[in-house]
Amino acid sequence: MRRTSTVSRSYRTLVAASALGLALSSAPAVAHAGTATNTNAPVKVSLTVQGPDGLLFKGKVKTKGHEVTTATGGTHRCDGTNGGAHPSAVPTPTAALDDAARKHHFTWDGTWYPSFEDFFVESIKDVTGGGVAYWNISVNGTPTPVGGCQFKLNAGDKVAFTWTTF
Repeated sequence: MRRTSTVSRSYRTLVAASALGLALSSAPAVAHAGTATNTNAPVKVSLTVQGPDGLLFKGKVKTKGHEVTTATGGTHRCDGTNGGAHPSAVPTPTAALDDAARKHHFTWDGTWYPSFEDFFVESIKDVTGGGVAYWNISVNGTPTPVGGCQFKLNAGDKVAFTWTTF
């Protein structure tokens, strides 16, 4: 387990908040075109987690929007209604990560940012970015323009969490 100094932790928090803020403030509220009636019906998606040293997870995940609990961030809804992105609950990338972690017994952690109503994923399988990298979220090969609790997933989507250097 890596120990992080208070200065390093503060720097990481500042960088994480800046990255999340930039991503969320420069994007439209509705990230994914869908039908007029959004539902929270479970969907099956492909999830890949790519760390700095290779593949950490790859598999199919059945998911829907739900409350998510992390050690650092606490318990919060992660169902697409976050930040007013969707009028009703929908499946989301972070909910898919959470479902995969529970089913396949691996850990992940994220800080909750109330002003964005979203988690900033800080570690997956004990791999952290620290002050040099972050976990980028993409769906079907395109980075999500909003947070992982705001982006609507559809059946068959390819979700990736990729360790990305600044």
